[in-house]
Amino acid sequence: MSNHDGSTIAAHPEEAPAAVIVLAAGAGTRMKSRTPKILHPIGGLSMIGHALGAARGVEPRALAVVVRHERDRVADHVLQLDPAAVLVDQDDVPGTGRAVQVALAALDAGGQLSGTVVVTYGDVPLLTPETLRELVAVHQGDGNAVTVLTALLEDPTGYGRIQRHDDGTVVAIVEHKDASPEQRAIREVNSGIYAFDAAVLRDALTRVDTVNAQGEMYLTDVLALARTAGGRVAAVVLADRWQVEGANDRVQLAALGAELNRRIVERWMLAGVSVVDPASTWIDTTVVLDEDVTLLPGTSLHGQTVVARDAVVGPDTSLSDVVIGEGAHVVRTHGSGARIGAGASVGPFTYLRPGTVLGEEGKIGAFYETKNVTIGRGSKLSHLGYAGDAEIGEYTNIGCGNITANYDGVNKHRTVIGSHVRTSSNTVFVAPVSVGDGAYTGAGAVVRKDVPAGSLALSIAPQRNVADWVASKRPDTAAANAAAAAQTPTGTTPSTTTEESTNA
Repeated sequence: MSNHDGSTIAAHPEEAPAAVIVLAAGAGTRMKSRTPKILHPIGGLSMIGHALGAARGVEPRALAVVVRHERDRVADHVLQLDPAAVLVDQDDVPGTGRAVQVALAALDAGGQLSGTVVVTYGDVPLLTPETLRELVAVHQGDGNAVTVLTALLEDPTGYGRIQRHDDGTVVAIVEHKDASPEQRAIREVNSGIYAFDAAVLRDALTRVDTVNAQGEMYLTDVLALARTAGGRVAAVVLADRWQVEGANDRVQLAALGAELNRRIVERWMLAGVSVVDPASTWIDTTVVLDEDVTLLPGTSLHGQTVVARDAVVGPDTSLSDVVIGEGAHVVRTHGSGARIGAGASVGPFTYLRPGTVLGEEGKIGAFYETKNVTIGRGSKLSHLGYAGDAEIGEYTNIGCGNITANYDGVNKHRTVIGSHVRTSSNTVFVAPVSVGDGAYTGAGAVVRKDVPAGSLALSIAPQRNVADWVASKRPDTAAANAAAAAQTPTGTTPSTTTEESTNA
């Protein structure tokens, strides 16, 4: 096994941890937000969501989440993501040591818990299950009392410093506010992520006090107490510092989000996806892409979006929970909760609302909005229209400017249009209404009644032209003058005064 710092670790068949404790009680005031810090999302998941995924990745026998700030809101979110998680309330005693102590008490009421206890945080979203598994493997394989995950930082300000013995073991961790100038010069820092022997942790926490600059129970004090009791305290140095970076404000959150997205985009490119401009492409962790998908600049894919082989998405497209079939093209489109069939095309400037289902080889074209509509194979809604609460058959062509008038002011109603139908420009379907297979509509038709198969629907009033209406109702306007000029024989001068000369 290879360590993150490049050194070699002996392979050890680790046992599943007895527990993972995720600390998520902080207020996160520097985020300056009504939303609790750990609920802020990056890459399609909340920070606590990422943390829970890493924790579950080591397959612990129990998982506890310590909560306090915005307790109910955080608890509800945690249980939505992980219903088996044990929620533990931190009391008024401050500090990470106390948070772990109350979690341990909740998981180990009889004092019989044995094995490895991993402690991590709810605001380290880039931490991976592989890193936690390696931490556990080293901890168990070397028989450590405590193993801490550390990192080397160019600027370690604000972090606890790792003090090592000549043999490389860890002597203590000194918090930044309690550190001397010499200790602050140390670049190796504490990530706050540990593997403990449960018995050592249980015993040491009974002896941790609050005599320090912060007046808190420091979890870091456990390391010195464990060493004093004869236990071995070691560290695993993590070369990838991003995995232990937390987000205390929105600047750090954005930096973590950008780094996470860079990794996601790179992973998909290595898996066979063409990303023309990685810097302008955003992909959530939950998105699934096939080989030979092409993503053009300005594309954002979110939620449960799935894109099949040979599909092209973008440019300037944002999709959430959209499934795209093989070989489909989606251009300059905003969509959510939609399904696009193989070989279909969408856009540009298209708005797909939830419930849109476009069949194979179908088309939704420029400046179209769709909602809760099923469109059959090969059918086309080419431009400038709205289709909502509707069902459209196969190989039907919907003309320019067509709309389904689905709302009567109280209720929504459905429109059903059959297969091989041809509708002319500016047709309005006043739902509920149905149009049979092979029917046609005339230009400007307002369809209020069902149209039988093979029929032509017309709603045309005879055209009536009112002569000289402009001269009578809009005298001395540019329109009136233009009309007069058009009506005057060539070579003569109209007697009316122009608007321009009047205003000169």
